[in-house]
Amino acid sequence: MARWFSIKPALTFKGRKFKGIRGFAGKPTHPPLTDIPIGAYVMAAVFDIIALLATDGSETAHNFFIAGTYVLAFGAIVSVPTALTGFWDWLKSTPKHTQARRTANTHMAIMLTVTTIVVVDLIVRWGDDLPTTLPVVLSVVVGGLVALGATYGGSLVYDYGFNIETSGDHPVWHESETDVYPGDH
Repeated sequence: MARWFSIKPALTFKGRKFKGIRGFAGKPTHPPLTDIPIGAYVMAAVFDIIALLATDGSETAHNFFIAGTYVLAFGAIVSVPTALTGFWDWLKSTPKHTQARRTANTHMAIMLTVTTIVVVDLIVRWGDDLPTTLPVVLSVVVGGLVALGATYGGSLVYDYGFNIETSGDHPVWHESETDVYPGDH
């Protein structure tokens, strides 16, 4: 009978080289952390648009604006370790004068711009219960820029194979009923 699932190799750390805050070989720290700020910033923009559309001073407008503020703040908090691990990846893994480095620089510049705008947005929102145009515009700009920055980050991984440990002719692509673990060839 053919096996349908392979569970343990993806979850094991045995055989993976530890790379400090960058994570383990094949299990980098930065990519999974990025999901939280990206999702938070996009959701904050959505919540703010809903709140602005309900600007009659209603409880709905208030609740969506406050939810947008909390989500934006949570994304900003998680962006700190995300930025630190991304910086360390950039420092240790991108050789100078390469297309990968230039793409990583573009990704980093966009994401640092996003972070700056988020901080400004949070300051502008401080103490407000209902949306005004400025924080909504800022959160929409953040939502768009974070999507653009994530596109560059995704390009590093999917187009360039950045921080990918295996590629090409690897045993996981050979017909077999035996699982291959990290470090196995």
